[in-house]
Amino acid sequence: MERRWVCLAVLGPIGVASLVYVVVVRGVVEANVDHGLGWPLLGILPLFVFGMWLLTVSSSRTAVFIALAATALLAGSAYETFVQRNAEILAEPWFPLFNVLGLTADGLATAAFLVVFATFPDGVPERRWQRAVMPLLWLPALAGVLTLVTTPHVVMSPYIGISGEGIPNPYAVPWLEWAAPVVLVASVQAGVAVALGLAVLGTRALFGAPEVRARTRVMAVTIAVAMVAFGLWTFVPGLPGVELLVYASLIALPVAAIHGIFRYGAFEIAPGDRGRLVARSSNLLITVVYAAAVATPAVLLSPPLRAIPAILLTTAVAVALLPVRTWLQRRLHRVLFGDRDRQLAMLADLGTQLEHAGEPHELLARLAEAVRLGLDASWVRIRTSATDAAADERAAGISDAGSSDAVADDLAGVLPDVVAGRLDAGTAGPVETCDLVHGDEVLGRIEVGPRRRGDYSEDERTLLRTVAGQAAASVATLRLTAQLAAQLDELTASRERLVAAQDDERRRLERDLHDGIQQDVVAQIAGLRLARNRLQRGELTAAELAELQDQARATLTDLRELARGIHPPVLSDNGLVAAVESGVARFPIPLEVEADAAMRAERFPDDVETTAYYVVREALANTAKHAHATHASVALTRRNGTLRIAISDDGCGIDEATGEGGGTPAAAAVLRASHGGLANIRDRVAALRGTVRVGPNEPSGTRVLVELPVTARGAGASDG
Repeated sequence: MERRWVCLAVLGPIGVASLVYVVVVRGVVEANVDHGLGWPLLGILPLFVFGMWLLTVSSSRTAVFIALAATALLAGSAYETFVQRNAEILAEPWFPLFNVLGLTADGLATAAFLVVFATFPDGVPERRWQRAVMPLLWLPALAGVLTLVTTPHVVMSPYIGISGEGIPNPYAVPWLEWAAPVVLVASVQAGVAVALGLAVLGTRALFGAPEVRARTRVMAVTIAVAMVAFGLWTFVPGLPGVELLVYASLIALPVAAIHGIFRYGAFEIAPGDRGRLVARSSNLLITVVYAAAVATPAVLLSPPLRAIPAILLTTAVAVALLPVRTWLQRRLHRVLFGDRDRQLAMLADLGTQLEHAGEPHELLARLAEAVRLGLDASWVRIRTSATDAAADERAAGISDAGSSDAVADDLAGVLPDVVAGRLDAGTAGPVETCDLVHGDEVLGRIEVGPRRRGDYSEDERTLLRTVAGQAAASVATLRLTAQLAAQLDELTASRERLVAAQDDERRRLERDLHDGIQQDVVAQIAGLRLARNRLQRGELTAAELAELQDQARATLTDLRELARGIHPPVLSDNGLVAAVESGVARFPIPLEVEADAAMRAERFPDDVETTAYYVVREALANTAKHAHATHASVALTRRNGTLRIAISDDGCGIDEATGEGGGTPAAAAVLRASHGGLANIRDRVAALRGTVRVGPNEPSGTRVLVELPVTARGAGASDG
């Protein structure tokens, strides 16, 4: 079992039993005399409740010391009550031994409090001399034993109101009587321990490192006020308001401890638990203080106040202080967790605001401002740029020109990053972030700066995730709208290019037929007419017929060359790999075609083979014109239902993400143009729902990667 639970099991019953005894004896059995319940109920009870609660959440030594000190105060109060109401025990021979309990309880409370406050908030002083004097702070705990063996008479607590000088102490050791004055000052009156404890706390609060001064400032001021209050109470008895000042200073001690938990992690409270635990402890303390405040008038005014007036007065005070208690709890929760009412209102209104926001920038600005106000953040930034993974992929030089990611780069103006609050170069970075996730896609990120007061609680982080989830759908809608608009523009341009290309191809065929084959056919017709006339006159020779035959054969050759330009026969007869290899010898630089045996044997649908063949021709034409390469390669593979074509070279290189062509304006123009090589490749591949990726080749040059979805044709088809 942990130490704290053992202490709770031991100290809790002792403290509760002592408090019950004091209240019953002073408030019930002897209600017609000056009961003196103000000290146990108003001074000790808040400390005891706080100490018991602290044992449930912390296993630190300082938590044990606070619980020990508060329990010892209650035990000492019970001892005083018992002695005052049973004066006859003073004559008993065992009373000097019994008196040790009372002195030990008072001294233990003093010592434990001194150790806690001197080493607040982490229980460890910084300097060597401070650590050296810490054991001396426990001298008051030895008061009972030391007076028993050094003083010939009984030394009693001054708060009992009975002098022990006339009560002999048979247990005193004669040769130790010389130490009685020293024991009285150092242990019973606790002068040495108090001076040392105040010295440790004072030097830490006034002369320690800046962070030490900051952590001990609130507790040091509270202790100073308490010392002044106790000094006035001791040396100026009867001064109006002093007793209330003492009680208020005692109540301020757990308040200062709660502040230490929240700001500096006192009592070894983890950062993630501080807000929640401070809320619980503060609510508990407010309840105890409220109950004490309600009971204070009746406690301080009876007797002579009778029962019925005391009940009526207590009820009136309870009703009057209830709004104060509610305000304190609301204020506390606002400081710890922000304005919850405002946060809930933010969630309720956020959907409506997002629905009615017109421009994308207005939507994001409303979202950022709502998050900033709801979380009490110093600033909030909403990023809608591409995800880190996409950014890394672009940094590697691989961009997808055939998917929606290519359009995302053009959305910066449509969905810009927005900031609510003040964010400049010197501002601290985000302390909390939450991705805007829609489905499996990360659309952006909400970044939150430091909270203006305290740290963010787990509830506030949950609220941030809730808001991000609600806003992601709206951001996804805007982003999808922008992507669809961009894709529609690209589709329109692609169709226009296809129509223009078809028109150009028809005009080329028309020119080729008109200027070449048509003229040959016209000449052949004229030659045949002439041959017929010469045949009728008997002048036709075999040589003239042979010449006409050669002209027809040449025209047939021209027709075959023209047909080969439209669709090469080798593609239809032998497949894609053979068609690509057929142009190796005619390519102006060394060209290597990579394909395994299965790829060479496989046939694809006609549209796939035709598209793949002309994509390779177009890419190689770009390489020959712009790359200044010394070597090129074409790799064809079949994988996962996709025909994969990689055309690589070792030339100057081009980067589609930036539109730069390795310093060559012609290469950059290839990328930026809305027509030409890469535009034709994109259009052809997009028609089959494929993708095109353009990026640098290693160690130099350009790599064009084309993927075409295919369906295997024939029994021999397989995925490699």
